Amino acid sequence: MSLFIKKPLESLMAQAADSDKGLKRTLGPVNLIALGIGAIIGAGLFVRTAAAAGDSAGPAVVISFIIAALGCAFAGLCYAEFASMIPVAGSAYTYAYATMGEFIAWIIGWALVLEYALASATVSIAWSEYLNKLLESFELGSIPYQWTHSPLETSAEGVTGIMNLPAFFIVAALSLVLIKGTKESALVNAIIVVVKVTIVLIFIALGWSYINPANYTPFMIPEGTPGHEGFFEHGWGGVLNGAGVVFFAFIGFDAVSTAAQESSNPKRDMPIGILGSLIVCTVLYILFSRVLTGVANYQDFQVAGKEASVAFAIEKYMTGYGWLAKLITLAILAGFSSVILVMLLGQSRVFYSMSKDGLIPGVFSELHEKFRTPYKSNIILLFFVGAFAAFIPGSIAGDLTSIGTLFAFVLVCVGVWVMRVKNPGVNRPFKTPLVPFVPIMGILVCSAMIISLDQATQLSALVWMIIGLFVYFGYSKNHSKLRL
Repeated sequence: MSLFIKKPLESLMAQAADSDKGLKRTLGPVNLIALGIGAIIGAGLFVRTAAAAGDSAGPAVVISFIIAALGCAFAGLCYAEFASMIPVAGSAYTYAYATMGEFIAWIIGWALVLEYALASATVSIAWSEYLNKLLESFELGSIPYQWTHSPLETSAEGVTGIMNLPAFFIVAALSLVLIKGTKESALVNAIIVVVKVTIVLIFIALGWSYINPANYTPFMIPEGTPGHEGFFEHGWGGVLNGAGVVFFAFIGFDAVSTAAQESSNPKRDMPIGILGSLIVCTVLYILFSRVLTGVANYQDFQVAGKEASVAFAIEKYMTGYGWLAKLITLAILAGFSSVILVMLLGQSRVFYSMSKDGLIPGVFSELHEKFRTPYKSNIILLFFVGAFAAFIPGSIAGDLTSIGTLFAFVLVCVGVWVMRVKNPGVNRPFKTPLVPFVPIMGILVCSAMIISLDQATQLSALVWMIIGLFVYFGYSKNHSKLRL
């Protein structure tokens, strides 16, 4: 039987209609927009903006955000069509199964592990670091090094880590919230979103009057600048590389589509949730990056302040606003929390769909009798992601999260185009405009950002995919329900 056997649309629609036995439909458009913002505004905004400006784009990091947003917008329009047409958990994996076949669906599902599970672990490690920063800023002491670092890390004083206890704690706490129910998870996420967006708006409003126009000249890093000799380290090449770096800041809006089976009215609400959260965050990102590179010169971020870039800029250039630096640290901590929550939600829903199809064991699709959440999947992820967070250094993840997501975006854009050709008569509550122009542009922009990432990341992603092929041919292909 062909590797590219497709899951019939009729089967997917029947799965979506089975609301009595499946996931509980409790989310409205506001919940979905908040879910998207919760996943999007996190480490990317507060950390990657300065890194991209200092290393490659300069003040033109604003354009980097616009390029990344365009790539996401093209992909987002394609996601919106699929999510309204096939309102089933699983996101890009499910869409690929219906359009390009099982083998491509497996590859995309495997790639999404890089986005969701790996991102959850990586962000939880950063959450631990910023918890200590927050405790120190309020002069409450700090958690000892050995309990905030993995056994593979040793401090300058010779202290070796035992386990990252706060990182494991936040993964466990948010996993328990997810087990309790999607509605409760959405409420927790909404509260966090209000906190962090408010703090971002305060920084933009107060920082605007501290902008030094001289910091915008030169707008792009000039050719020949020491330390920026490579094509992707200055000029337009640097701006494109910056787009690949800050793209991490947009990761998450696609996680809205994983909740399609829990949306009250997916045909109407899914496009609103996906595109609404993307629009809100894009506006905030452009304003935020404009203010940050105006308050501090991009060269400051080459040598200092990368990890705590916003607090660094406030403390150095905005006299009298030390309290805002503390609030920024709080916003970062809140941002990390909601990102972890939505990433864990997304991963469990992708596994739910893959398990229902037989490509991974059935335990991942077993629902709690009362809460109707995939609680066993959440528990397994708690220990898998928690173990990674507790015992592995965060630096290992690198840009793998971005490349996994970009790959998924490319295949979703291809899928919409294929579906328009193969199934033109299918009911589409939301239609991606200007097909095939929009899908082609999504493919080109996202592919360009993949190419701009470093070779070590590309090689690591290739190794991950090879491991996935062994899993597919060793287990999944033989247990696929379509093949039984």
